[in-house]
Amino acid sequence: MGILDTIHDPQDLSKLTEEQLEQLAAEVRSFLIGNVSQTGGHLGPNLGVVELTIAVHRIFDSPRDSIVFDTGHQSYVHKLLTGRQDFSTLRQQGGMSGYPARAESEHDIVESSHASSSLSWADGISRARQLTGNGDRYVIAVVGDGALTGGMAWEAINNIAADKKRRVVIVVNDNGRSYAPTVGGFADYLASLRPTIDSFRAAPAYEGTLDWWKRKLQNGGPVGQFTYRSLHAMKKGIKDWWAPQGMFEDLGMKYIGPVDGHNLQAMEHALSTAKNYAGPVIVHAMTEKGHGYAPARAHEADQFHAVGIIDPETGESTEAVGGAKSWTSVFADEIAKIADEREDIVGITGAMLIPVGLHTFAARHPERVFDVGIAEQHALTSAAGMAFGGLHPVVAVYATFLNRAFDQLLMDVALHKAGVTIVLDRAGVTGPDGASHHGMWDMAMVQIVPGLHLAAPRDATRLREELREAVAIEDAPSVVRYSKGSVGAEVEALERLSDGVDVLARRPAGSTENDVLIVSVGAMSELALDVSNRLGAQGISSTVVDPRWLLPVRQSIVALAARHRLVVCIEDGVRAGGVGSRIRQEMRAAGVDTALNEVGLPVEFLDHGTRGQVMERVGLTARQITHDVVAQVLGTKVPFARPLPGQEHPTTGSLPKL
Repeated sequence: MGILDTIHDPQDLSKLTEEQLEQLAAEVRSFLIGNVSQTGGHLGPNLGVVELTIAVHRIFDSPRDSIVFDTGHQSYVHKLLTGRQDFSTLRQQGGMSGYPARAESEHDIVESSHASSSLSWADGISRARQLTGNGDRYVIAVVGDGALTGGMAWEAINNIAADKKRRVVIVVNDNGRSYAPTVGGFADYLASLRPTIDSFRAAPAYEGTLDWWKRKLQNGGPVGQFTYRSLHAMKKGIKDWWAPQGMFEDLGMKYIGPVDGHNLQAMEHALSTAKNYAGPVIVHAMTEKGHGYAPARAHEADQFHAVGIIDPETGESTEAVGGAKSWTSVFADEIAKIADEREDIVGITGAMLIPVGLHTFAARHPERVFDVGIAEQHALTSAAGMAFGGLHPVVAVYATFLNRAFDQLLMDVALHKAGVTIVLDRAGVTGPDGASHHGMWDMAMVQIVPGLHLAAPRDATRLREELREAVAIEDAPSVVRYSKGSVGAEVEALERLSDGVDVLARRPAGSTENDVLIVSVGAMSELALDVSNRLGAQGISSTVVDPRWLLPVRQSIVALAARHRLVVCIEDGVRAGGVGSRIRQEMRAAGVDTALNEVGLPVEFLDHGTRGQVMERVGLTARQITHDVVAQVLGTKVPFARPLPGQEHPTTGSLPKL
């Protein structure tokens, strides 16, 4: 039995000797490499925080002391130390989450994996502790250095620093990378810091002595005040020469570091010092992403930030390589070609150059691609400014992260009619990363943005086509959204209508007035065609269309709706306020009363699983959709299809008497 097998709770760590702790760290790394290589997951970030996490749990008392991770993908070691050592179902349906999860453990607090929010959580928790008489309990925020490029983190620091009695310890895990290398002025600032004599400087006796002399001299008349100012200036000058930490000191935060994040004794000493200070402290820990695993350290792009199933010895993928290209790679190639043709095209990313596919563009035109850090709000407003200056920005983010920049999209981009193209990767159900990463809110969210154009390509050809159409729009924001993973087979249209809508199928062939009009959104085309085939087997005729551009709603969709008995809109976003809802509104405005059934995702936070498993769970399958549509056509389920001539309209019951 190894040391790790004896750890069931953080309290078990207190029993270990220095030698046993070193062995534990080695066992944790071996465990992570062996297990995550079999399931996939965030390997590199967790290999980098082994000693750091052990030290946090040794010095502080979880769950009495609250530990918050930003972002949550670096919490695997925390899971191991809090009794969760079965990683065989990591990120699989019904299994362990890849992020902190309250349902798994009382030691987990913040489930969202969106960066830069942990310090606001720490601010709120520590305020609550004070007001409820628990001010002696600590809040520890483990923050990746990339998260500090987000403005929300600095809003929180501003508030935390204002109260010198709150017991907040901010552990900056500085590995020089968020996903790729961390960029920006703050990254440069962290790199400039040098070691300091922290245990002495942050000791309560030291602070008490300074306060005593400060009061004594300031109350000593002009001579005393002059002496205080002179000594204070001299002290500050010496400190800034020894350790240029002015930013933190100006904010009123004590700074400890940098500390070797892989030296367990050094980390424990730094954290003990911070704990003894009993006020807001920043502990700056220097770590290596992928530490202790040669294949990760040798992987220049992201040090195995996230991996699929790999050979633990070599780090090479063991998953079958299919012939299909990913949606991201199709975008990467096409935006680079467009940039070759148009000098006004610029790219903007939020610390994810490679994941969103702007790396090819950046390699060809490095002066025209900007990584703004984890700062989606800034990205959108900066894009509006670039558009005003004569450029056409293309902002590429994960669909789930557009949530964070909605105000800027609405008030800075749309209100000013800025020609900005927003490309949303990983839209819809994304799978194993769970609730916070599904890109399921974007279509409902942008429905209320005046003038916005929204496209959802169904295949690679349409992605290239719609991307070019998007960057041609100069007087309004345009959004192009697509799924995670491989692009499906090409789905050719029977014809393209005058306003750009593609007709994918008519069953029976040649018919223009069928029973059901199926509106397929983006990658749902194969599912929509499958439903159409199944309906045909039941004797129900159908037409399948892909609007290509969902906003503004094309008038041909409304006209087709008038010639069918039932409209079914199939989308991989939330039904509430989604594409189907918008089409219904446009139909009613045009006097078309055909019933419409929105088929999409429920307004729920969907647990992790494969894309197929999640879709099955929520009823987004050809079998379930066909079953419901047949019932609607037969008049046994609402919304009822328009009755055929001579048929009575179905009813759900008699009208109440007034």
